[in-house]
Amino acid sequence: MSILFHDQTKTFHLFNEKISYIMTVLPNHQMGQLYFGKKIRDREDFSHLLEYCSRPMTSCVFEDDRTFSLEHVKQEYGVYGTTDYRRPAVEILSSNGSRLSDFKYQDYKITPGKPALAGLPATYTEADSEAETLTLILKDSVTGMTLHLLYTIFADGGIIARSAQLINNGSESVHVTTAMSLCLDLPDHNYEWMQFSGAWARERHLITRKLEHGIVAVDSRRGNSSHNHNPFVILRRPDTNEFQGEAIGFSLIYSGNFLAQAETDTHDTTRVLLGIHPMGFDWKLAPQESFQTPEAVMVYTDSGLNSLSQTFHRLYQKRLARGYWRDRERPVLNNNWEATYFNFTEDRLVEIASKAKECGVELFVLDDGWFGERNDDHAGLGDWIANPKRLPNGITGLAQRIEDLGLKFGLWFEPEMTNKNSDLYRNHPDWILETPGRSTSPGRSQHVLDFSRKEVVDCIYEMMAKILSEAKVSYIKWDMNRSITECYSHALPADRQGEVFHRYILGVYDLYERLTSRFPHVLFESCASGGGRFDPGMLYYAPQAWASDNSDAVSRLKIQYGSSYCYPLSSIGSHVSVVPNHQVYRTTPLHTRANTAFFGAFGYELDLNKLTPEELVQVKQQVAFMKEYRRLLQFGTFYRILSPFEGNVTCWMCVSDDKKQAIAGWYRVLNGANLPFSRIRLQGLNPDFCYKEQASGASYYGDELMNLGLITTDGMSGQPEDIHAKYCDFDSRLYVLTAE
Repeated sequence: MSILFHDQTKTFHLFNEKISYIMTVLPNHQMGQLYFGKKIRDREDFSHLLEYCSRPMTSCVFEDDRTFSLEHVKQEYGVYGTTDYRRPAVEILSSNGSRLSDFKYQDYKITPGKPALAGLPATYTEADSEAETLTLILKDSVTGMTLHLLYTIFADGGIIARSAQLINNGSESVHVTTAMSLCLDLPDHNYEWMQFSGAWARERHLITRKLEHGIVAVDSRRGNSSHNHNPFVILRRPDTNEFQGEAIGFSLIYSGNFLAQAETDTHDTTRVLLGIHPMGFDWKLAPQESFQTPEAVMVYTDSGLNSLSQTFHRLYQKRLARGYWRDRERPVLNNNWEATYFNFTEDRLVEIASKAKECGVELFVLDDGWFGERNDDHAGLGDWIANPKRLPNGITGLAQRIEDLGLKFGLWFEPEMTNKNSDLYRNHPDWILETPGRSTSPGRSQHVLDFSRKEVVDCIYEMMAKILSEAKVSYIKWDMNRSITECYSHALPADRQGEVFHRYILGVYDLYERLTSRFPHVLFESCASGGGRFDPGMLYYAPQAWASDNSDAVSRLKIQYGSSYCYPLSSIGSHVSVVPNHQVYRTTPLHTRANTAFFGAFGYELDLNKLTPEELVQVKQQVAFMKEYRRLLQFGTFYRILSPFEGNVTCWMCVSDDKKQAIAGWYRVLNGANLPFSRIRLQGLNPDFCYKEQASGASYYGDELMNLGLITTDGMSGQPEDIHAKYCDFDSRLYVLTAE
């Protein structure tokens, strides 16, 4: 790993064993992009990579040079309006109404390790040897604005982390209306764009399209990263698949409004932008104030999409997630929500928890309905005091009863919301986001608290901290069940209303930071109606997230498969729920529900008392299996084998670091008659190890399993005497392999 500066040619070269990132100071003193990709040898002069030529209808920077136009030069942080007509990385509104900037190179500094970003989640290092950071210092002489471009290259993997900081060193206030975290100009457009989109209950479905002239983008303007689009995209070469070929992944460590965009011009070059969505964004910078963008992470691979994902998994699991639970196996839990909804008493909860303990579950979680006058979703949010009618001994008493059973206790909060039917709202009606003179638009009968205001965050913190300091709470499920509308803060002046969306997210991060710092042993799980804020920003504070409110095993194949392109399995909350499923009303076998949920943070979303004796035997076996193999399932190297987006069969697998254990999950949505021969080629094994498959007792060498494949043929199904008499729709199997 190294960052080199060639003074004579004003060229920077960031490289490790995997990648090179090269940029230079252009003739007009702005920064130009030369190369990002597989590692190449260093040289003093890379100026041959700059492509200049005279083109008709082109405006040029210099009067006597018709070859140098920013319209055709690859840049580091493009600005619209001074011969560059592409979408900009930065736009600043000056007091005279101008939106032009001219950030020219001034200086640089190289520091070991990686600096933290104040108030924002970001990747980190634990030793300076893990990474090196380059800060480019640029200045606009007219406005006095200073721009710091930060680039961190990690020692391992094809990773560059980027962000930008704007500092107003001028004498007048300005308004920042665009400030992207990342701008990357690529020399061609021979890529396919991969995005992860959907809606509530069908999040992060893979969508692929070819780049053409024009713009392709995904975004959120909802105040949260959203169920609809994830702040993560991939550009892959057309011949790239899971196991070979070039790809670049772009991920934004942020939980609010975002834009991910690729613009291909008519000369076939491509500009990628990633950052806070500029629509509705307007940040006032007074003299000597600064603005820091969220961090964006770029990962390059020439070894296929599995390699790309594994790099993100390692980085986000070990150098984004933090704290006590980062490296620990997650407890098997039982959540009461789909078991009772709002209809419960303390004794009823203890009854459910008792059966869970009998089955080997380790954590019982009380969901919505325990506080205020919360008998349905129309009241009580914001009144974080236990309802004595339901919990006569409060949270402290219930938590102790659960602990006495030998279980840990977890609790649900939705701290960012309030109902108008609540004491919080009655006492502070101006604490919600709403526009004066306009009607409000409640979602789930609730309104969004103005977390851009410190006093609001302080109030919620005090209520939550009181419960956590008095009761034995080991786990928090942090929910968020509506997006922002009528985004206006009663506490900010008119010229700062464009800051509310971002200030809101900073308030959320502040509350998380305070709580996780004061209660470091509590396991936090982020949730936003399931997958509405499943993003890296949340992972910094909560090492796992409820992946989707849809717990149907078949639906979860696509949701979890899509999530795995960026997010490690340890971050994916996945539970076994009742059938017919409460979201799609499908009935799937209990073994398939578990076989899908095993690949993540595992638990149950039902009342185990209502299962048959035969089903309870299965549950006890499932819990025992998860406890035996959860380190492998949550922290092993994950491979995607067969995609649910391409066929009837899905397959994925986890391999231990020493390659001595592996578990492959095989799932078939619809059964068939007289099916063809089939096998799956496994990945990541040691070719020289001989592996024993647990169910059949058969042994195979690793090279055979990877090159010939594991036979999965079942032919004509449904014979009662078959070991797989459950041959059926929605079938699944686990193949557990252990080196002999």
